[in-house]
Amino acid sequence: MARPPWVAQIRSARNNAEQIEVLRALKNEIVGHPPQKELVVTLGVLEPIIRLTFNKNGIRQDGKSHDHSFASRPLSEEEMVRLQCLQVIASIALGPPFLPPLQAASVLPAILSNMCPSNNPSQLVLASLRALSNLADSSALASTAHVLSTSAIADALFTRQHLNSLYRILSQSSLSASVQTQISIAASLISRICLDERHQQGLANSGVLDALATKLASFVVAEGLVIPGAEILAQRDGLQEYFPSAAPSGGKLAIILEAIAVIITDSKFRASQLLYSASILAIFPMSQPTDLVATQNARAAWNAFNAAGLSVRQTQLNAVDYLLPFVPLHQVKSTSASASAFPPLGTSGSRENLAPSVRAAANKYNGASLPSWNDSPGLDSSTVALDNITIDPEEPESPLIAYLILLLRSQTSMTRLMAASVLTVLYRAGLTHKTRETAIGLLVVPLLVQLLDDPVVPLKGKDSLREEEDLLLQRAITERTPAILAMLITDSEYLQKAAFDAGVVSKLAKMLKVSYDPVPETANLHPWSPAGEEYGQGVDGPSPRLGRNGQSPLLVHKIKVRESTLKAIAALVPFKDEYRKAIVDQGVVPYIVESMSSSPGKPSPKADKSEKLVSHSPDEGSKKGYGINPVNVLIAACGAVRALSRSVSVLRTTLIDSGVAEPVFRLLQHPDIEIQIAATATVCNLLTEVSPMRQHISEAGVLKILCEHAHSMNAKLRLNALWALKHFVQGVDNEMKRLCLEELGQGWLVQLICDDTEDEALLSSRVKGERSHTPNDEMDEDVEMDQFEDQVDTAFGTSFGRSNNSRPSSSRSKSVQQAELRLAALRDAETNPARKARKDDIAVQEQGLDFIRNLIGGAGNGGTSDTTEMIDFLFNALGQDRVFEILASKLRPRHVNSYTNRRNSSTPEARIVPPQSEIIIAVGYILVHMAASIPRHRQIVISQTELLKLLVPQFNHPSIEVRLALCWLVTNLTWLDDHGDGEACASRADSLKKLGFLQKLEMLEQDPELNVRERAKSALWQMKQSY
Repeated sequence: MARPPWVAQIRSARNNAEQIEVLRALKNEIVGHPPQKELVVTLGVLEPIIRLTFNKNGIRQDGKSHDHSFASRPLSEEEMVRLQCLQVIASIALGPPFLPPLQAASVLPAILSNMCPSNNPSQLVLASLRALSNLADSSALASTAHVLSTSAIADALFTRQHLNSLYRILSQSSLSASVQTQISIAASLISRICLDERHQQGLANSGVLDALATKLASFVVAEGLVIPGAEILAQRDGLQEYFPSAAPSGGKLAIILEAIAVIITDSKFRASQLLYSASILAIFPMSQPTDLVATQNARAAWNAFNAAGLSVRQTQLNAVDYLLPFVPLHQVKSTSASASAFPPLGTSGSRENLAPSVRAAANKYNGASLPSWNDSPGLDSSTVALDNITIDPEEPESPLIAYLILLLRSQTSMTRLMAASVLTVLYRAGLTHKTRETAIGLLVVPLLVQLLDDPVVPLKGKDSLREEEDLLLQRAITERTPAILAMLITDSEYLQKAAFDAGVVSKLAKMLKVSYDPVPETANLHPWSPAGEEYGQGVDGPSPRLGRNGQSPLLVHKIKVRESTLKAIAALVPFKDEYRKAIVDQGVVPYIVESMSSSPGKPSPKADKSEKLVSHSPDEGSKKGYGINPVNVLIAACGAVRALSRSVSVLRTTLIDSGVAEPVFRLLQHPDIEIQIAATATVCNLLTEVSPMRQHISEAGVLKILCEHAHSMNAKLRLNALWALKHFVQGVDNEMKRLCLEELGQGWLVQLICDDTEDEALLSSRVKGERSHTPNDEMDEDVEMDQFEDQVDTAFGTSFGRSNNSRPSSSRSKSVQQAELRLAALRDAETNPARKARKDDIAVQEQGLDFIRNLIGGAGNGGTSDTTEMIDFLFNALGQDRVFEILASKLRPRHVNSYTNRRNSSTPEARIVPPQSEIIIAVGYILVHMAASIPRHRQIVISQTELLKLLVPQFNHPSIEVRLALCWLVTNLTWLDDHGDGEACASRADSLKKLGFLQKLEMLEQDPELNVRERAKSALWQMKQSY
């Protein structure tokens, strides 16, 4: 029998009607029949189909032509041809093997040309979205890297042209089933393929986030939960036109919430864009409750509330709060580094902070602190002083927060989880009241832990499709709940305790163990092909080659569960040994260690201690049934090991027994830089003095690897490497210290400490913008600011796509103007390259100075003699005058130039930036160590008059650690070794008195901090005894 002549039939069709008939027959032939689908693809049917799919009129979408007659007329024959083609493509796209031929035929541009609702009928828009959705699903199951990856789909979809189409799709107000399905699929696509920050920014700046916020507001209206009196305030603020209509009864709120959460994650600016969206402000005005009291009955209710004695937190509540259970206030304790054997690697309580705590500084939000879980040693939260976005402590919280908690309590399944996801992002961004943590701990965390329970397996019935949908839904909940819980409880001891008390440990342990149950590979067997293995010729030549079969959906699910469970474990255990011990007792450490391997096998309780620390290739082939751990799993496993290794007992027993050193060492040399960053952060705890793995890793050559990382162009990797080297030189002998400095490079260490890349970053960003500007560009050199201004205008006065002729600011209400100013300030704080470079500089410089501190102090068994030897070595290596000049330069205020990025204000504005507290502390303790040496070194320090003068004003510094360091410096400088040093000691004390140290110490005797007062009294007594 001759081959089915599909290609010939399509090409020989004389008109659109014949093409429609052929395409419909082809569609009926392949839907639900994979062998037939494979056959037609190998025959080369994709090329003519995709050629017919292109909408020639939809290639240029400038938003100026809107044909609204689509809904009122049937499809033309040409449109019907495109519809049939899209449906054929959607069917073929269901399966990873078909991705390579689809990509070879340029499927994405063809699909996207039919996506704009302004230029295409509703049926075509829906068909194009379904085809894209199927492509995204198949790409997620692909077992190998390929051209048509999830990121490639995102790059094609999230361009300015197609973002405009997405905005129009999501902004449709029609209640028809077709339009509502379009909105659901578009939102679902965003949540599945938006994995990059630039895509998040594009979605926020193009108005897509605002459109999603409007959809969310419509659900609030449908539920009747609009704040009482909101209409009055909206009219006052000029927002009445943004009051949305009620959402249809069949609307899918969970999908909208998920898309919003994906866009706003890791950004306080984008999270604020959600809260300040016009539709959200219209229904949830951020005004004091008393501003909303409009009727006599409402006033009576408020009076009754006050009379009940509950008005303590009235100023922090809104109308939605009264639908929630009353919760007692909780006094939040700040986490302290001293509570743990190791300084916390990701909390604000420690001066040595690997990742900033957003909750400790509610006015700052940094992506590095969220579980992208490559959270390398990041930036200290004390750098917030550089770029404070001042938040009025009296500013009321958005009622959206309370509404999300209400959703959590009233809804179930995915809606509950997605409400928790959005709430978590807002909480982590510092956009909730401090007292809200209590409600989250009591009302939210237990519900999230409850979602981790084993699902109830339904009885097998006749509705297999419904059963499959329920299974997929339960898998999605199981995959995402631990990750959302992890993000929520990070850096909060109170929320970690709430999760622990809810029994999260046993559930996480069970989930991680189940994720390593092997999956039979029957799903990956290649189906029988009617074309045969040797069939290789299409109609016009070689046939398209099919790709490999994808991974089993069950295996992909288990790998996602591994990642999210590891994140939750890492977030739970940083502060409490009790939690770490509970995790260890569950026997999951071997599973965590196995997760650090790209090709995992069956986790074993004990490692082979004779195993050598040698580098293995990550491509050893997947062990059957366990899959391949992707980058995110490896990073999450590093985070879990890092958190567990902060316990000395766990470090010395379970971790070493499980052979954690070998996989960590191997990941230090992984080709992916994000994995290198995570592994370098993990190795910090394995190189401390109390670690039994320190010598083992050192002998394997970790010093050379870390020094190479310290030379990396990646700021995070440089920071982590310096951090690990700082730990490495603590407590080793002087010979090893000298070797470490030589390997790192004396000149490079000085460069790391002295270089300020802020101006370079600002200059390079401006040069890049100028180079990318050409006369044919649709956007000018200020494209980012223009996009942002368009987005602000979208929310406060104009609609997307219209010219910027919004109302003058004088006609806007005060609340709207404040929202605009706040968004502008937040945007600058997050996107200004100079600010980012400054933070990176401070973090690296602090670790470089601490490296010197540990290099000359805390020496081996030789005590003071070893310290003296290393100080002399430092002076000889760098030059004595050079060392003190470096230290002095770190204490001087810096003059920097700032640009506003606006066209009319390109002139730099000079600003003075004071030295940061962590830098002052690092310099102070270097001097403390020098002064703790022999009298000769104390004399060298006291002779540095200019340096000491720079320290005098720091006695008034708000940081306790700064004031303590200065007290210790005075104590060591006035120390009397023996009677022979008496005259020199008196001279040093007199010099300090002349510099003003005596007066400052007397002031510190009244310091509010007890430790500072005691240190000051001791230093003062010793100083006076030296006269």
